[in-house]
Amino acid sequence: MSAAVESQRALNGRVNGHGAEAARANGHHDPRPWHQQFLPSQLRLDDKLRTQKVEARLADLVLSGDVLRRVGDVFEQELERGLQEKPSSLQMENTYVPELPDGTEEGVFLALDLGGTNFRVLLLELKAGQLVRQNVKQYHISNALRLGTGDELFNYLADCVQDFLQQLGMEDQEFSLGFTFSFPMKQHSISSGELITWTKSFKCSGLEGVDVAALLERCLRARRLRVTVRVLLNDTTGTLVAGAHMHRSVGIAVILGTGSNGCYMERASRVRHWEAAHESVRDVCVDVEWGAFGDNGCLDFLKSEFDREVDAGSLLATSFTFEKYIGGKYLGSLLTSALSALARDGLFPAEPTPDALQTAHLSLFEEENCAGEVTRTVAALREVCPGASITAQDALVAQHVAHVISNRAAQLVSVCISTLLRRMERPHVGVAVDGSVFKHHPRIASLMKKYIALLAPQNSFELLGAEDGSGKGSALTAAIAARLAAQYKR
Repeated sequence: MSAAVESQRALNGRVNGHGAEAARANGHHDPRPWHQQFLPSQLRLDDKLRTQKVEARLADLVLSGDVLRRVGDVFEQELERGLQEKPSSLQMENTYVPELPDGTEEGVFLALDLGGTNFRVLLLELKAGQLVRQNVKQYHISNALRLGTGDELFNYLADCVQDFLQQLGMEDQEFSLGFTFSFPMKQHSISSGELITWTKSFKCSGLEGVDVAALLERCLRARRLRVTVRVLLNDTTGTLVAGAHMHRSVGIAVILGTGSNGCYMERASRVRHWEAAHESVRDVCVDVEWGAFGDNGCLDFLKSEFDREVDAGSLLATSFTFEKYIGGKYLGSLLTSALSALARDGLFPAEPTPDALQTAHLSLFEEENCAGEVTRTVAALREVCPGASITAQDALVAQHVAHVISNRAAQLVSVCISTLLRRMERPHVGVAVDGSVFKHHPRIASLMKKYIALLAPQNSFELLGAEDGSGKGSALTAAIAARLAAQYKR
């Protein structure tokens, strides 16, 4: 084993092994100035000149604490502008969800989860707030339906709900339904909203200005199903509700997967957009839609040449700016762009084959980097750089690039979370997090814990893995809506 690999293994054990929190647990503190504690671990190669050149080439991906403070200031300004309905890259959408689970939810509820080429219908039964029954069935949406008319799509959704209930022998019963519609929308109440734009692989016509919850309910009633759409929400709001069902402290939810978004409980008095009575509402869930943060140019000071290259090659150039820094859909492309630039400068053996490197490779490189290993990294690089001679030193370079990109992603999502924590002013806030990057990246969670603590040192928080907000969360929200409706009738 080379001296560089040995050195990297030692460094991983000292710096990369869960970062500052591991040191604090052992009674040690990071002696570096605050702004330097955000820096990624250094690259260690046998060739010091190559090391310096690689790190210089990646310098624009390395953010200090001072830069992150600036990002936080811009985020807060955009957040305030969005809440006041002024021009902003943050939608700050009022979801009209006024409460989270309180443990008294009762009944049987349906959920419909639409967000991709497959969607699910769920039935959940709650007793004293506890889940005692769950039935789930998945259905496929064809290309023709995704690109056809909105009426065709929603009639198909209603057909699937009917099929689901018939299989359970419950088609004659009455239900409240929570509809998870994971596309940008303008909400008018907890149970109504209009599509703003299709994303992913959907482009159905005829839905401009149409209330998607009302359309679904009409299609259900046309089949003589006694189903009322009580709630319309996206997967981020569902994650907040599902997280709060498990942990009462939860007040923020984050999706960190293929894309990224966040929502939180805001004081109702700070939210300007209301289309329903809210005199008795103290707090309300606000959907930030931070994937588009920076679309108006407010984050251009962050953009590296690699970000510009990834953006130019994306399906929606100049859109979803923030998501392209942190979303799993783009991290593999950033890795490819950076390694290609190093290859053109003679600092890496070859440019990777376009689209060959995925976010799973970035996680693999980070996993080996944490362990001080290179074997699987070398094998993966030989696959994506066919014909190139890949050494252990080259593997360390690729691991370092993956680490720098991962570190920046953790920093940026931590800026948003820390801003929300400070804003909420609660003694302790649970942050429910779902998504493939959070689940499968070997150290994104530990980096986030470290950076949130540095950015919001006065705020107590806990990152909590959340499951199935888009399914269970929507049914739970329907249960909350039903409970509140019953209270208002008294």
